[in-house]
Amino acid sequence: MTEQQETNPFTLHDTRVPRFIYGTAWKEQTTSELTLKALNNGFTAIDTANQRKHYFEQGVGEALQNFYQTSGKHREDIFLQTKFTYAEGQDNRLPYHPDADTKTQVEQSLLSSLEHLNTDYLDAYLLHGPSRSHGLSDRDFAVWEAMEGFYRSGQIKLLGVSNVNHQQLELLNHHATIKPMLVQNRCFARTGWDANIRALCHRHNILYQGFSLLTANTQLLAMPEFQTIMKRTGLTGPQVIFQAALKMGMIVLTGTSDTKHMQQDLNCLQTPLTDDEVNMIEQLMA
Repeated sequence: MTEQQETNPFTLHDTRVPRFIYGTAWKEQTTSELTLKALNNGFTAIDTANQRKHYFEQGVGEALQNFYQTSGKHREDIFLQTKFTYAEGQDNRLPYHPDADTKTQVEQSLLSSLEHLNTDYLDAYLLHGPSRSHGLSDRDFAVWEAMEGFYRSGQIKLLGVSNVNHQQLELLNHHATIKPMLVQNRCFARTGWDANIRALCHRHNILYQGFSLLTANTQLLAMPEFQTIMKRTGLTGPQVIFQAALKMGMIVLTGTSDTKHMQQDLNCLQTPLTDDEVNMIEQLMA
C-alpha cells in the first residue's frame, strides 16, 4: 500500500470516508474551539454523539458554521458522523423523551443532531453501543430498524455501530436488512488491535474505525522494539501507532487538543514503516 493509498479516502456506497477523523468527546466548552482548530489544520472528518454526558454536539455545529464562513468550504467537504446513545449511557440531558418508544427516541435524537449540526443529512450515524454486553436485544434491532428508515430517506449515508464485540457484529450483520457499513471500537494492542473484529469487517466490506489508539496502549510506547522503530524513523510514538493503524487498513480517530499534534498526526506517513515493522507492532502485545 502506497502513502497515497493510505491517505486517500475510502469510498463506500458513494460516500467519501477520510482515513483520519477528529474525535470530539470530553471537550465540553472547548469543543467548538478545538473542532474549528482541527478543521483549520486539515481534518476533513468529525465524530461526535448526541450524548451530552460526554459530548457537546451543538459546539461541533458552531465550529462547522464558523469554518464554512471563514474557509470557503461547504457541508459536502466534511464527513460528519454522530451517534444514538441509549438512556443508560446518558445523564439527565436526554435528546429524546425518556418514555417514548424506541423508534421515536431514535427519531427525536436524529432530528436533534441535525439541528445541532446545522445539516439536513449525516454522512454516518452509529448506534453508540448495544444495550447489553452479550448478544443483541429486541431494542437493539428496533433502533437499527429506525436507523434503516433514515438511511432509506437519504438523511443518513452510512450506518454503523460502536463498542461492539465479534458475536454482536455477526448477529447484526446476519439479521439486519441493511447491513452495518462502519464499526467504531476502542482498539487495544493486546487483542492484536481488535484483530478478530477487523477480520470480520474485511470479510463483509465494513470499514473499521479505531479509537483510543494511544490512551489504550501507552505501555506499548516504552517497549524496546517500539523505541527502535521511533529512533529509525524519527517519528513520534503517536505517529508510529497511527501509521501502523493506517497500514492495517483502519480509519484513525484522534482527539488531540494540541495544534502541533494535529499536524503531526496528519503527517504520520512522512517516514514509511516497513511491512516487518507494521507486522511487529500488530503482534507486539497480542
